[in-house]
This record gives sequence, C-alpha cells and structure tokens, in this order.
Amino acid sequence: MSSEPTIVLVHGAFADASSWAPVTRRLLDRGYSVLAPAVPNRGLDSDAAYVLSIVEQIDGPVLLVGHSYGGAVITVAGTADNVVGLVFVAAYALDTGESVGQLQAAFPDPDLAASLIYARFPSGGTEPGMDVSVDIGAFPQVLAAGVADGVAEVLAVSQRPLAAVAFGDIASSAAWRTKPAWGLVSSRDRSINPELERFAYARAGARRVIEVDAPHLVMHTNPDEVVALIAEAAAARR
Repeated sequence: MSSEPTIVLVHGAFADASSWAPVTRRLLDRGYSVLAPAVPNRGLDSDAAYVLSIVEQIDGPVLLVGHSYGGAVITVAGTADNVVGLVFVAAYALDTGESVGQLQAAFPDPDLAASLIYARFPSGGTEPGMDVSVDIGAFPQVLAAGVADGVAEVLAVSQRPLAAVAFGDIASSAAWRTKPAWGLVSSRDRSINPELERFAYARAGARRVIEVDAPHLVMHTNPDEVVALIAEAAAARR
C-alpha cells in the first residue's frame, strides 16, 4: 500500500471530468497518482455513493478534490476510511443536514441563477425527471469567463446537466468534521457567491484558504495555483 495519496478529482455540475484537464496534466507530470471519475450528476445521495464506491476500491490513502457541486459530493463521500483530506475548489462544503439550495439561499444569488435552463428527461418513474443546465449563450460569461473563447464554446455545448433534485438533497454527513480540509476561493466567481465559499471553508475549519483572482473555472485559468494547493494537501499526509 502506497503512503502517497491517490488524488481523486471530482467535477461539478454542467461539466465532466475533462473540466479538470489542465490540473490533471500537471499532477500527472509531477508523478502523482490521479483519478478523475465521471460523476453521474443525478443527485447528491447517488453521486456521493458512486464516488465513495470508487474511493473504497483504491488501495491506499485518497485525497479528494471537489470543484463546485463536486465539493458537496466529497463532503459526503469523504467519510470513506481511506480518505485523508479534502480540497474544495470554488466549491460547496455542506454541513450535515444541509442542502446546496439551503446554503446558497443564505447568500445573494450569483449571476448563474438567471441563466439556468430546465428540461425534462425520462426517469423511469411515473413522473419525468428535471435536468438543469446553463444557457449556452450565457455559459462563457457566467461559468467560463477568462477561459479561451474556443474552449469556452466547446464546454458550453458539452455540458453534463445536473438533476434538479440535487439542489434539495440533504448531506447525510460532513467529512470535514473528521478530515482536514483546504479551500480555494475564486474571487471573481459568478456561479457560486465567493462569500459562500469563504463562509463554508471557515466553517469547515480549513487548514488553509487561498484566494485567486479567477472565475469559476479556476482549473482552466489558474491551474498552477490549484495544483499548488493540492500538492500542499497531499504533502500534509507525510
């Protein structure tokens, strides 16, 4: 069993694992063991259970890194015994019994709120499910400001929607109560209120919080700062 943690990168809503690509490349170049799973984005309970199942099958310690909604996912999945730390990147860090919607409601709405699109999908039940995505025209400004235009356009048309139920799902646990945490605030975030990020990380007792003059997709605009914080958290294992 390796003493070095495997770094598991958990993406957020309206994205897939490729959203981590600039960070993933740098971590691999540094010799880290990295895994970036495709999160279903079907609801907090099921998404956390999915990530938990992946983590528990890793031989050795795991450092969980969550972006955006992925922060809510690692808040719950991080209770796995082999998780040694949590890194929140422009993310929700929920408390036990709290939902993304409840935490968001405590702060002024970000610009993203006015750009959400709702669409029905067949859920297998008697009622169709409801997917949430970002208006393609607004995506580059509210989610990917600062990202190269060509890249932002591709990200906008290749979104992984989030099931609307995820906003109301209650966190069954908060791993930061027993695991060390680190946080990154994107100070120009238009998708999650930066004040929410600051509050959530302080509540989680984060060992260190850094502020980056960046938009929500800080992994694309400032990957070196993200990697440095992940490396710091990984080194704390030693």
